[in-house]
Parts: sequence; structure tokens; C-alpha cells
Amino acid sequence: MLRRYVEQLLSIYNFIDGLMIVNAEGYVEYFGTFRPDVNNLKEQDVLGKHILEVYPNLTEETSSLLQVLRQGKPISNQYQTLSTFKGQNINAVNTTMPIKDGDVVIGAVDVSRYLDSPYERQNIALTLRDANTSGAYYTVDDIITNSQSMMMIKERIRMVADTDSSVLIYGETGTGKELVAQSIHTSSCRRKKKFVSQNCAAIPANLLESILFGTTKGSYTGAENRPGLFEIANGGTLFLDEINSMEMSVQAKILKAIEEKRVTRLGGLEPIPIEVKIVSAVNENPIKCISSRKLREDLFYRLSVVQLTIPPLRERINDLFFMVSHFIREYNIKMNRSIIGIDERVEAVFREYDWPGNVRELKNVIEGAFNVASSDFIQAKDLPEYLLHNVARIEEMPGADVFEDPEFALDRAVADYESSLIRRALSESDNLVEAAKKLKISKQSLHYKMGKYGIDK
Repeated sequence: MLRRYVEQLLSIYNFIDGLMIVNAEGYVEYFGTFRPDVNNLKEQDVLGKHILEVYPNLTEETSSLLQVLRQGKPISNQYQTLSTFKGQNINAVNTTMPIKDGDVVIGAVDVSRYLDSPYERQNIALTLRDANTSGAYYTVDDIITNSQSMMMIKERIRMVADTDSSVLIYGETGTGKELVAQSIHTSSCRRKKKFVSQNCAAIPANLLESILFGTTKGSYTGAENRPGLFEIANGGTLFLDEINSMEMSVQAKILKAIEEKRVTRLGGLEPIPIEVKIVSAVNENPIKCISSRKLREDLFYRLSVVQLTIPPLRERINDLFFMVSHFIREYNIKMNRSIIGIDERVEAVFREYDWPGNVRELKNVIEGAFNVASSDFIQAKDLPEYLLHNVARIEEMPGADVFEDPEFALDRAVADYESSLIRRALSESDNLVEAAKKLKISKQSLHYKMGKYGIDK
């Protein structure tokens, strides 16, 4: 249980310098520091000691750990000056959360960001940035990923943003096509102009035409002088989503508007010049859309000067759990919760599930679990009913124990090899920082892996 807390906390926070877990009486059961230059305490120095023994300058009222044990509520971003029993002074920002078994507080966990100067506390926060805090639209930094394919997409967004070339985004439903489209806009010189978005699915041709190109008073009963989206987006970016669901007659008029860089309102006579970057999206393979006559071939070539393909979530298993941690952070902030992560059964279900709704579905599953979760970890019982059927399928899967012979246990072989490399790096290094550099991983990752394999320095 304790190890699971440590693993999840290390994945949830990007900037940890110190981590401490105490039991219900305030005695230290886990301690780690990634900045020995700031805090030179070692785990063997503090294990079994009371928090007030480790930091004698604290009291029942000033220790965030003891406050959380007493109140059962998390404390975020509290500045503390710590004086160790060895005489070292540390300035830190701490986020402290209770560890509960049902409604009973059985301990508390504290993560710290050390400050080289007390003045730095004005700009330090341990809670990660909530989604879309940069403004009205998403930016490239809002694309949460740990996969090489998505990193390449982020790089391409930066490269194509300032050009006038049209961009076609292909991705399944829920992969984040509008997020990419907005990121193109906010990365460009057009970012201070309008970003206009229109989903073209299931809109009758005459209505969609008036939405896109505008209307002139009297052009039909009740019509008024109204600009269309091309005019509204002039100078900025127009995002047309699901163009493969658009009727062919409207596709022809869009092609003409893009090529001539001007539009004429319904019932109007005078063409209106436009200068707009067109970003469009399809949720099916565009080549198949052309062959099935859902998308005009000439329009496809005009819209896909640059094509960005977003891989589905099932092909990005690293991103899956990276995003789980991100959404847990986000909903902890939004819903004032202190959930640490997902338990092992939920992890197994998430790995096996195909995620047809992609990132949107994953986010909804995490949000739903937050509404009903009764422990510090999201459990199988907190998942929606359709995923619970997947839990049963995995647990009843025949042949689950076929490969009992360790010779065939790939995950065990990989773990043994990784463990041996870590032990070798540690034996050939003077400290954890040096060992981490040799292994080409972060200090946090090394510390986590040492705990995972029971390796002591």
C-alpha cells in the first residue's frame, strides 16, 4: 500500500525535491530527497523518528503533516522553514495529503519543493497547471503526451502555424482534433485574431451554406444581413470539423471560396475578399472518404497541403497512463479531492481496453470515478458499468496462468535486466545524480525504480 502511494505520487508531480510519509502517530515510514545539496538527511537517519524529532523547529500547529493528520484534509502549497535535527535550514513549499483507509486517516504524505531563496516562494506551486489556463484557446503546451508520435505532431504544429497553407487533421473521434487546431492558431501570428470553429456534421446544406457564407436581407423569408464564418474569421483561423460529413454541394462552394479568397453572401451580389487560414478535420481515413464519395478529391488536395494524423489512444499506451495522472491532477484541483492514482485492477483494465472514444472517453471515465471514489485510489467499482464488464472478462480470461514458467515471463525478464543495470550504475557512481545521468533517466525515475526493485544505495 505504501509503495503504491510513492509510485503514484512520483508520476503525478513533475517537480518533487523531497517526499515524506508518516503514520497516524506522525512517525516517519518513508523518506526520500532528490536534492541532497539542500537537504542532506538520509532515509536511515529519519525512519522511525517522529516528525517533530526530524524538524525540531516545527510544532503541532506549524507542521503541515500533523495538521493533515489531525484534520484529515489536504494542504496545498504551504511555505515552511524547516530546521533539521542536524542543524540544516531548508526553505520549502509543501503539499500534504491524508492517507485514508475508508474514513480513517492512517497516515499522511508530504511532497516538497525546496527553495534556494525564500524569495522564490512567490513563483513556486506544486499543483500542476490546470487545463487551458493560458487563455481562451489551447496551446501546444496543453497537448499532454509522452509518445514520440505526438511529440512530432507538436513540433509540426510550431512549423506550420505561421504559414498560410491549409492543414488537414485526421484522427478518430475523441483524439483531440480541435485541441490541435487551436494550438495551430495560438502558435501563429494570427493568435490575436479570431479563431472560429464549426462542426459540419448533420447540418443541412442550405443551413450550413448560410452559416459559412452569410446572408443578405430578403434572400429568403426572415433572412437578415449577417456575416458568415469566413467573414468573421477574416485575418484569423477557420476550423471546419468533420468535413467528411458535409454535403457535396457545400464542399464545391468551399473549394471555390478558398481558391478565389472571396465569398458572396446568400442573396448577395458583391464578393467579399477574405484572408483566413483554413484548418479542417476528418474522423475517417481521408482516402477512404474520397473513394466512398464523402469527400471531394479536389477539395481534399486543397485542404491537405499539410496533413497531421493523430494516432488513437490504443496505439499510445505510454500516453494512456501519462494522461491518467494528468486528469487525476486536474480533477483533484477542480473537485477538491486528494486521489493518488488507480489501483492494479484498474490499471489492468485500462491496458486491455481499446478506448474507442480515445482521450475524451478516458477523461470522462476519470471524472466519473472521481464522483464516486471512496478511497485514495480509483478502484474497479468506481468505473462505469460497461468497463466493469471488461474487468470480469479479464479476470475470467482462459489461459491467464499458462506461462507460469519464469522462462516465459517477459515482464519479469525485463525487470531483472533493468534492475541489474541500475545496480551496476549505482555501484559505479558516487551519488544518485551521477547514476541517473549514466542511465539517462531523471533522479525521480531512478528513485522510483530503486524503490520498485528494493534497491538500497
